[in-house]
Amino acid sequence: MWDFEHPPLSAPLTLRYQIDRMMPSECAARLASGAASIGLVPIAALATTPGLRILPGCVIASKCRVRSLVLVRRASQSLQALRSVAADTASRTTLAHARILFRHWGNPSVPFLPMAADLDTMLQQADAAILIGDPALMALEERANRFERTGEELVYHDFAHEWRTLTGLPFVSAVWGAVPATASDGLSAETVAHDFINSRIHGLQNIDALVAEWSRRIPIPEQTIRAYLTTNIHYVLDDECIEAMKLFFRMAADAAILPEYRFSVDALP
Repeated sequence: MWDFEHPPLSAPLTLRYQIDRMMPSECAARLASGAASIGLVPIAALATTPGLRILPGCVIASKCRVRSLVLVRRASQSLQALRSVAADTASRTTLAHARILFRHWGNPSVPFLPMAADLDTMLQQADAAILIGDPALMALEERANRFERTGEELVYHDFAHEWRTLTGLPFVSAVWGAVPATASDGLSAETVAHDFINSRIHGLQNIDALVAEWSRRIPIPEQTIRAYLTTNIHYVLDDECIEAMKLFFRMAADAAILPEYRFSVDALP
């Protein structure tokens, strides 16, 4: 979102786009209801929102470890023995990936209990916890402190690493989804794609500024934020990410986690 939030392009982009900020799951709901034209959506939403197209060039993915999507369990319990999982419901895509992984781990029917993202509370009420976003990053930062405080040995599974181990492909979290009407809103498909791809490029050219910006917003060390923005997250919708999405949708449909979905990456019609 660099160009949309920083000069010199933020002013002209304001004339072309009205930006609202919300959770990705709500972005998907806005697109489904027709209340928005473009949204950063969990890829699972593509299978449940007919007609959405994917803007080319941009993605939120990870090719190794992502750090912001973790499953935390007690070391005394194996993955197969877990009887319940407290789940932060911020990302439907992460939960769909988790369901696929639990099938692979031999525990396909373990119940997910929707719960606020607080690790201590989650582990008081369930055998394991799924943390997403900032709570996951902070849980990893506090790992040593928590062990000193509780004496409880925990195992932290990184979802992107587990997915790569299983499939050999990246973990793809989100894409820019758009409804076909976007092209009739006075913007050409080429203009929309150009604006979003350029913003991605310029953001990557301003990592130092982003690190400084976000280190003031969340209580995580600057070096962790830098590593997250430069190493953990992959931003280019390349062929490997497309293959990963296709496999995800096939596996999710085979497990009846999501409806069957076939997609093509294209500019807006």
